[in-house]
Amino acid sequence: MSEGFNAVTNEYDASQIQILEGLEAVRKRPGMYIGSTSASGLHHLVYEIVDNAIDEALAGHCDDISVIIGEGDVITVIDNGRGIPVDMQEQAGTSALEVVFTVLHAGGKFGGGGYKVSGGLHGVGASVVNALSEWLIAQVHMNGSIYEMRFSRGDITHGLTVVGETDKTGTTVIFKPDAQIFEDLVFNYETLHTRMREQAFLNAGLKIRTEDRRPGRETSDEMRYEGGIREFVTYINRNKTPLHDSVIYVAGERDDSMAEIAIQYNDSYNELLLSFANNIHTPEGGMHETGFKTALTRVLNDYGKKTGALKNDEKLSGEDCREGITAVISVKLIDAQFEGQTKAKLGNSEMRTLVDNILSEKLAIFLEENPAVARAIIDKAVTASKAREAARRARENVRRKNALEGMSLPGKLTDCNESDPTLTEIYIVEGDSAGGSAKGGRDSRFQAILPLWGKMLNVEKARADKVYGNEKLTPVITALGAGLGEEFDAERLRYHKVIIMADADVDGSHIRTLLLTFFFRFMRPLIEGGYVYAAQPPLYKLTRGKTIRYAFSDEERDTASAEMRGEDGRGKVDISRHKGLGEMDPVELWETTMNPETRILKRIELDDALRADEVFTVLMGEKVEPRREFIERNAKYAVNLDV
Repeated sequence: MSEGFNAVTNEYDASQIQILEGLEAVRKRPGMYIGSTSASGLHHLVYEIVDNAIDEALAGHCDDISVIIGEGDVITVIDNGRGIPVDMQEQAGTSALEVVFTVLHAGGKFGGGGYKVSGGLHGVGASVVNALSEWLIAQVHMNGSIYEMRFSRGDITHGLTVVGETDKTGTTVIFKPDAQIFEDLVFNYETLHTRMREQAFLNAGLKIRTEDRRPGRETSDEMRYEGGIREFVTYINRNKTPLHDSVIYVAGERDDSMAEIAIQYNDSYNELLLSFANNIHTPEGGMHETGFKTALTRVLNDYGKKTGALKNDEKLSGEDCREGITAVISVKLIDAQFEGQTKAKLGNSEMRTLVDNILSEKLAIFLEENPAVARAIIDKAVTASKAREAARRARENVRRKNALEGMSLPGKLTDCNESDPTLTEIYIVEGDSAGGSAKGGRDSRFQAILPLWGKMLNVEKARADKVYGNEKLTPVITALGAGLGEEFDAERLRYHKVIIMADADVDGSHIRTLLLTFFFRFMRPLIEGGYVYAAQPPLYKLTRGKTIRYAFSDEERDTASAEMRGEDGRGKVDISRHKGLGEMDPVELWETTMNPETRILKRIELDDALRADEVFTVLMGEKVEPRREFIERNAKYAVNLDV
């Protein structure tokens, strides 16, 4: 270090380095360990403890796990594994149980042969959950005794003691998340149940039970799938029409790694690939997905040429081969290398080779032995190839037309003055009258308005070639400026807030759902990047004399009404169900729905791609019965239903 640097006032030396003792670091920066302190981070605590139980199952020592939400949102996770060791850990000079719950990067996953395959979050799970809990109790059943330790916010409050006798083995962890850390302390049973069901599918024969014991919410589910990921694919496709009855299943191993793949095609135009490494979902794919895609494309092209389904120089693209596919790819390996703290992508290159080899060999054999299934798959891919070519021509026509018109923006678009997309927003508005009010009420510096009219195309039932050039969708594509499908590029997006503004009624909900289906199927990064919002017009207008207030829910209406009546209580407050957007004047629309200071926007989020795929399939697909059941089940949530 130069003398000149030491001379400046902003000195940087060892005194500036802050060492956070024990689990202080976790409490100070929880997002680094669990992603966030929102609802997703809260639920992540449960997954970390369950992951440890799953690791026992992977090692062949556990076949029964229970996850219970108790009164006060206290979580209990019980497994019948070997139990966390309670004997002395030489390096730490204390019990292994204490080390697991109080020391970061401690556990049986860092050598020593405790686990060959593990899905735990870099070995930090139990200690992080302990650090972020108001209190935690760890019980271990082993050696005929029940051992127990108690903690509060990472600190030991009661040392290791024997509290009873037992003839079982296993670990029970009971904890209450800390209100000092989390924004929301209420667990969503369906969220936990969905994740546990996924784990049961991925571990054939493992029984996982979920239970909600909170008063008024009592429910339970028990899951055990001997068919493993084959049953997973069947479950995913339950609301779709499969092209072939049986699920194609292949598996194989090499050295200490194994891979299993389950495939079933359906008559939709969408692909759904779910990949996992050591039971961890890898939403951004990685080497195992790359190997799968490469092998699938090669095998189908080889089979197509061999049987004459592909003529001369015809060739199927990867996209063609994956149209209508539902596939689950699960690999298990030692020393899994994940890219990023959240494990979104698998980096082990050897898994690309393993998956490629297994699928290439065994899928080719399956197609030979099942010519009817093979023909259905090849025919679908060939049709997809022709549609892709038609889409390419339609895309080129759109480009040529835009070039001839000087790349003009849609005629109905009223653009804003600001050119920096990070500062701009576009309101996609239902109907010309609402569009007129929005234009009059907007802030023209940063707010653009695009009115839609007429019935929009339901893209759930359409291929890409029907989307390009569609008169209702082209204005949206052109206005956003980021392209479509595989060519979508968020860097070219002209607005960083895309706001859907529709009436708070059935028709408005339909418009929203059609637009969201379009964004999900053809511009998914738009939703994944957090660019899409739904505006919330008020439901009620309250008037007393010259005082006007708006309410966005029944509760707000009642509260505002009471406040406006004041102490005399006898004053009359006129309450009217609010008019449609098109009936509001520009000032009303600005004050209630467009003013950043007072409006309510809901960001559309995709926490779970599988759940989103199911919702869009049910709501916008061909089958009527699942849609009726979904609407009946969720009618009470209709006002706040988010994807």
